[in-house]
Amino acid sequence: MKAFIIDRYGSNDSVRAGEMPEPVLRDDDVLVQIYAASVNPLDLKIRDGQLKLVLPYRLPLILGNDFAGVVVAVGPRVRRFKPGDEVYARPDQDRIGTFAQSIAVREDDLALKPRTLSMEDAASIPLVGLTAWQAFERSNLKPGQKVLIHAGSGGVGTFAIQLAKHLGATVATTTSMANLDWVKALGADIVIDYKKTAFETTLRDYDLVLDTQGGDVLEKSLQVLKPGGKVVTLAGPPDPDFAKAISANWVVKLAMRLLSYRIRQRAKRAQVGYSFLFMRASGHQLREIASLIDSRVIKPVVDRVFPFEATKEALAYVENGRAKGKVVIKMR
Repeated sequence: MKAFIIDRYGSNDSVRAGEMPEPVLRDDDVLVQIYAASVNPLDLKIRDGQLKLVLPYRLPLILGNDFAGVVVAVGPRVRRFKPGDEVYARPDQDRIGTFAQSIAVREDDLALKPRTLSMEDAASIPLVGLTAWQAFERSNLKPGQKVLIHAGSGGVGTFAIQLAKHLGATVATTTSMANLDWVKALGADIVIDYKKTAFETTLRDYDLVLDTQGGDVLEKSLQVLKPGGKVVTLAGPPDPDFAKAISANWVVKLAMRLLSYRIRQRAKRAQVGYSFLFMRASGHQLREIASLIDSRVIKPVVDRVFPFEATKEALAYVENGRAKGKVVIKMR
């Protein structure tokens, strides 16, 4: 089958189109013909080798972390899906590879796609939807609480704003002036132009920060939380809880403890919580998300759709950092 792969870690120059073996179907797998896949910053980190410590993939590796498509075959133990079903998913982190014509996915990681969405729109949802869902689940976000969502015009941000408003939270977000009215239309109550205003001097007593930036933004985010609040980060250093969750060896556990020590100590002094999130695959949660989408509670936000043969250009577009919402690759 045709796929976009890397033989070595590096820049976009290391990505190439090539032929790869068809997926092997296990007993509890569903074989899906991929119609569309989305591009995520996670793909860039994997491509560049930034996650080798956490995700030691074998090369060559097919890139891509979520998709929508049609079931073509099922394993003998599969009960919830049949050939012809339209589905979407974020595969388990050990079985990525959605920039390809087909993929085998565990039944438990798969869900019927939202019936009101096209394949392209459905493909934009799984990774960002599960990320926002699990961030709010981990922090136990409640009605009336206040949440700051960084980079509100990005893939995670556009979904998280809508989900947080649905959960009854007051939502603040950071973005550029060009996107102020746009993120307000998604549901943001307070919008801060990060180029002109320091969010850490403007916001106070927040219950949760969803950090997608890391670095200085992460450290400054501690200042807006009230005692007992929490920052959930997608871009900060992995913490010991994450090392335990992935059953890391003692070397990796020690590395993560040391890497996150400074920010965890700062959070402790501020009397707030720190948590690193690497979202997990979940067909059950995707079914819940599909219900919200079909009920018009949440809508997908797609910036551009690239043809399959332009996958490298799609990666470069996301790397440029100016996409509003998601970027999608259309296979068929």
